Amino acid sequence: MSIYRKAHPKVTFEVLLRDRAEAEQALLDISADIALVFEPVRLLEFQHILTIRQPVHAIMAPDHPLAGQDVLRLRDIVQHPVAVPSHAYGVRHLLEIATIKSSLVLNPMVESDSFEFLRHHAVAENIISFQLPIGLPQDDPGIVSRPIDSRDVPPGMLYFGQLKGRTLPVASARFAQQMQETFVRRYECD
Repeated sequence: MSIYRKAHPKVTFEVLLRDRAEAEQALLDISADIALVFEPVRLLEFQHILTIRQPVHAIMAPDHPLAGQDVLRLRDIVQHPVAVPSHAYGVRHLLEIATIKSSLVLNPMVESDSFEFLRHHAVAENIISFQLPIGLPQDDPGIVSRPIDSRDVPPGMLYFGQLKGRTLPVASARFAQQMQETFVRRYECD
């Protein structure tokens, strides 16, 4: 957004964090022009500009017993205390599907609707939390991020898009184009 704002300083933005259902509803009631939605609840009204494959990552302190592994298995993770996103978020949905399929039990010590809180709390309490690569800070030595084996938790899809059939305002359409170009450069996109 900062790159766009440098070129267009008079354009204003309102950036809101919503769970997947709320983000989709914001498109429907036109209180949002574009949205990033991980594992949407419904896709019929959503015109996706781009989809981004995102594996679920386990987040922990550098001295956590699992921090030295390159890829984590869910059976190893459930042996440790965890902090999870609330039920409304796609990451939690994928974790629940994986635990049901594997007959493993995920007993959260902490649940929150804030990924930032979960990331910081995982380090503070030396427990495991979960996040997507797109939400992780770059080069933070205080946090270790490890992907969960895709045999246990398959990657989910992050959809970047708008309300189907809606013509976006010019500024929103141009910003969406810039975002699309940035995502294509950084992530595995479809």
